[in-house]
Order: sequence, then C-alpha cells, then structure tokens
Amino acid sequence: MLIAWIIVFIAALFALVKGADWLLSSAEKIGLAFGLSPFIIGVLIVGVGTSFPELISSMAAVLKDVTEIVPANAIGSNIANILLVIGISAIVGRRLVVTKSLIDLDLPLLAISTVLFLGIVWDKQVTLLEAILLLAAYGIYLLYSAIHKDDANEPDEREFLPSRADRRRKKLKEEKEKSKRPKLKTSDFGFLILGMIGLVLGAKYLIDAVIEISAILNIAMGVITLVAVAFGTSLPELIVSIKAAWQRKSEVALGNIFGSNVFNLLVVVGFPGLFKTLHLDSQTFLLAVPVLIVATLLFVISGISRRIHAWEGAMYLTIYLFFIGKLFNLF
Repeated sequence: MLIAWIIVFIAALFALVKGADWLLSSAEKIGLAFGLSPFIIGVLIVGVGTSFPELISSMAAVLKDVTEIVPANAIGSNIANILLVIGISAIVGRRLVVTKSLIDLDLPLLAISTVLFLGIVWDKQVTLLEAILLLAAYGIYLLYSAIHKDDANEPDEREFLPSRADRRRKKLKEEKEKSKRPKLKTSDFGFLILGMIGLVLGAKYLIDAVIEISAILNIAMGVITLVAVAFGTSLPELIVSIKAAWQRKSEVALGNIFGSNVFNLLVVVGFPGLFKTLHLDSQTFLLAVPVLIVATLLFVISGISRRIHAWEGAMYLTIYLFFIGKLFNLF
C-alpha cells in the first residue's frame, strides 16, 4: 500500500510540475500574441508561473481541510529555493554576481516580506485578516516593482531623445513588436487546457498521497510537505536557476528566486487563507521557521556582498542537508 501511494505521489508531482510548465509556455505565447507588455508577461506569467505548483497544491490542501500543509509548503519551498537552488546554482556557475538593481529593489522587498510573514505566523496561525494583509502586501510589491522599473528606464529616453523623435521611436517599436507577435495555433490553447488539468489533478492526488503516506508511516504531514512536496514544487525554480547559472546569467538565476519567494510567502499563504484559518504544526514552527530566518538572512548578506561564491553555495547545501536530517531525527 505504501509503495502504491509513493507511486501516486511521484506521478501527481510530475503532473503538477509538467502542468505548470505547459500552462506557463502556452500562456506566455498567448500573452505575446495579444500584445501584453513584457513586464506583465514577466511578472504575472513567468514570475508567478514557476510558483503555480505551490499555489495549486496549497488550495487543494485547504479543500481537503489539512491547512497545516499550506504554510509548510510555502516555508519549505523558500528554504529549498535559497539553500538548495541557490546553493547548487552557485556551485554550477562557480560564482553568482548580484546586480545593483537586485540589491536596491528585490533584496529589501524580500526581507520586508519575510519579516511581515514571520510576524503573522508567530501565533502559529494565519487568520482571514492576516491573509488579506499578505495579499495587499503583494499588490504593493507589484506596484512598487512596476514604478521602480519605469523610473529606472525614463531618464535615458528623456535625456537623449527629443519629444518628436521619442514618439516616432515609440511608434516604430510598437509596430516592430506587433510584427513579432507569434501566431497562435490550436495546440497552444490545447496545452493551456492540458496544463490546467495537470495542475488540478496533480494537486488533488498529491495531497491525497501526502495524507495517506503520513498516516502509514506515522509521520507528520508537515514533515513530508517540508521535504518532498516543497522540493518537488521547487523543481521549476531549480531547473530555471541552474540553467541560468550555467550560462553565466546570474541575474536570471537570482531574480527567479526573489520573485518566487515573495510570491510563496504572500500569495501561496495569503490566498488559501481567505477560505480557512491556516495552522502551523510544531515541526514547521519550531524547526522550519528558524531555518527560514537563517536562510533568508544568509541570502540577504550574500546579496549585499554582491557575490555568491561556490563555497557559499556548498555552505547553503550543507545547511539544507542538516535541516533535512533534523526533520527526520537522523542526528
């Protein structure tokens, strides 16, 4: 029986991650075809898309009334994103360079989001009002990100281009972008629908498998979520960041993690919290929350130093292995 549920867990996890991949790819193409701005596509589709597995699996957990899975999923994913994904990326890329824009914008926002989240879960639960506060914070995060990017881009255009030339350049750019819009095929909408089906079914059976496996092994659902579910749902970030690090694209590797971690804390917890009060189990609160604090603090310090070296990546991985060992009482 245990083996059967493990197979269900793996299959459901694959459907969840693959469904998110299909949904992300087709939604990005459809968005370009309909003329959505690169910022909207980047933030709402690409940035949010890699965290879809966490969000959908958390909603499935709420529907099954196992609310302790939701914060454990978000916390475990953030720990995996920093210690595992960044750790491996730093080793693969040998060195990750943190750009000034990440330090000026993303690092402070990640730190603020983490502090807000920790303050909310300090009583081991997330109520409706607190969930609304988390979602409002994410709205402010998106708005500030958009304004910050606009402010960063405007001076160059105003300084070097006369107003008439600026209008002409903008028109030519729009016409060029319009001509580059991809042509939609029936398969694009087909993959969009398949992606949605994969997400829904994958999330349902993933949570079912977690409940059954935890009952058979007499292990808390939070532990399985912190390890297996969090690792599995962090696979999109792992793949994107490792590929970017290998290609020496540090900003992509790191930016992917910043956006995903903020989304996990504010939306993956906030949105399900609108429907039911969420609770933290003892393992998540006593072990995972302190590790999240340490991981985020190390990430911020590394970011301020502008470099994440291979030895730091190895240290991140060591802490992650220690975290997994403590969860299962291996030492």
